[in-house]
Amino acid sequence: MDAITVIVHFCQKILLVWLLAHASLAGAASKSAAVPTSSDWCKKLVPRLPGVKIDTCQAGALVPSGAVSAQGFPILVRHIPAARVDNAKAVRVLMIGGIHGDELTAAAIVFQWMQWMKRPIAQEFQWRIVPVLNPDGLLAPKPKRVNARGVDLNRNFPTPGWEKEAPQYWAKHTKSDPRRFPGHAPLSEPESRWVNDEIERFKPDVIISVHAPFGVLDFDGPVHPPNKFGRLVFTPVGVYPGSLGNYSGRHKNVPVITIELPNARAMPAPADVQRIWADMLTWIQKNVPRKSLNAAAPGVRTVAAP
Repeated sequence: MDAITVIVHFCQKILLVWLLAHASLAGAASKSAAVPTSSDWCKKLVPRLPGVKIDTCQAGALVPSGAVSAQGFPILVRHIPAARVDNAKAVRVLMIGGIHGDELTAAAIVFQWMQWMKRPIAQEFQWRIVPVLNPDGLLAPKPKRVNARGVDLNRNFPTPGWEKEAPQYWAKHTKSDPRRFPGHAPLSEPESRWVNDEIERFKPDVIISVHAPFGVLDFDGPVHPPNKFGRLVFTPVGVYPGSLGNYSGRHKNVPVITIELPNARAMPAPADVQRIWADMLTWIQKNVPRKSLNAAAPGVRTVAAP
């Protein structure tokens, strides 16, 4: 083999090594670029959230829960431990916004409240916060109440007798309104399954579910209901097969406050947003006891009398 051939072979090997290394780096960079970040999620969500800026969304420090919506958008959650009391003694609060995708303010206000988690009373509680439970409904070309599979998530929880009562109620009372379709089976949807699983994992002492646009407070559960949060006055709106309030408050004995904001598209005034938040924290502090994990059997709650 002459010298020229040796040099050619050597150069070919060097070129092959370079190409392989470059392809490996490019592949790694491509994989890294393909992993969405909080900035990517916020860029999609914020245009639909009245009064929420990109930095407010990013400051929410949301992380993927491990579950995804019907169309694959991550169900984002924030976990906040108690800072002023021992976590084992802290009341556990599960807050859910945006269960209906066309109730834009119901998600937006949760992002605003997350800015105030370092205020004293809030630091007494342990939090699980999901500001947008129904991202597919929120991000649809025209925001819609139901998820991507056409199911009203707030009619998909496994209340007793769901198989008979939910379809009957949908047909008789809503005239088969597609916006209130309960699904073909309880917990048929990934979003409602995540909530059900999170209740079992986190074992909340109270659930805050934010909606719009009735402008009232609703409540289900074993503790004394609130009279008012800000301008929102306690006004029961009824019990529905498959609703979270019915399922959790009445059958799992975990209190559910349903906050109905006055408008689904326009945020309350900033002073009202703050007042609802302050009144909610005070009510939880005074009325929701920490469940005794030792004194009660699984699934049985120990609560103070109203």
